[in-house]
Amino acid sequence: MSVRRVCTVVALAASVGLSAAAPARADDLPALTTPGSPTVLTNEPHQLTLSWTPAAWAGAPTSDGPISYEVQVPLGPHVYRLLGTTTATTLTLTDLAPGTTYRIAIAARALGGYSDSSPTTTVRTAPGRATVSYRNLDWSPTNNQIQYVLQVTNTGAGPLDLSTVRVRYHLRFEGGNTSLVTNCDWAALGCDQVRQTVQFFVPPGTPPGYPVPGTTVPGWVELTFAGGTLAPGASTGPIQLRHHRHSWSDIDERDDPSWLGNGQWTENERITLDVDGVREFGDTNN
Repeated sequence: MSVRRVCTVVALAASVGLSAAAPARADDLPALTTPGSPTVLTNEPHQLTLSWTPAAWAGAPTSDGPISYEVQVPLGPHVYRLLGTTTATTLTLTDLAPGTTYRIAIAARALGGYSDSSPTTTVRTAPGRATVSYRNLDWSPTNNQIQYVLQVTNTGAGPLDLSTVRVRYHLRFEGGNTSLVTNCDWAALGCDQVRQTVQFFVPPGTPPGYPVPGTTVPGWVELTFAGGTLAPGASTGPIQLRHHRHSWSDIDERDDPSWLGNGQWTENERITLDVDGVREFGDTNN
């Protein structure tokens, strides 16, 4: 009896993940051999070129059409984020965030056949113009406050105008409650230079009344700066932040994309940073 294999593809439109189900093949076994793991040919900010060995028909071809290749970030069993497609065995990706780690695999598709996904290759993209370091200050992820420290570092070759920088700490509002009080407890450059706004994503075509009470809403705390310039290699110094609800009710941080459960300084790739509207660090969909 034939088994229909289904893969869920997570494709990106702007910063939003969209899910779709697509049938792979109606036969029990892949009709195409597995392509090779991707090899990195060039790695530059905003540009990653990959190459891989091709797939072939495992038996008699079921069509004379071309074999195409999907460049994927595996997210779970038969679930992946699609980065690009091609009929060649090389592809240059231009929509990845700099300074961010990706696990990338290749799968082959053809009319009437598919392959298994290749083993993954882990690659950290070349740094962009800035990075974000993070340190968790909260001993409990389920108490009534969110507490952490951020630091922006200029990793570019020229001066960085902080007024062009936008940092987003991504979280999920439980129960549709988007109420959040933002505090800057201390900053090396002065809390008066740090501006914070709370925002959440409203899906296109959403009727009035969103968010629906009782649902989880994706959102973020956005940091911008009043001004200042960082020389290459310089940083803002620590910016200590704390957030709570107006009611001081408990907040569960464990499902927040930007939360990390350790108290050590690290480059947190789940915090995003844009310069002049261009992503320079971080990717919450990876």
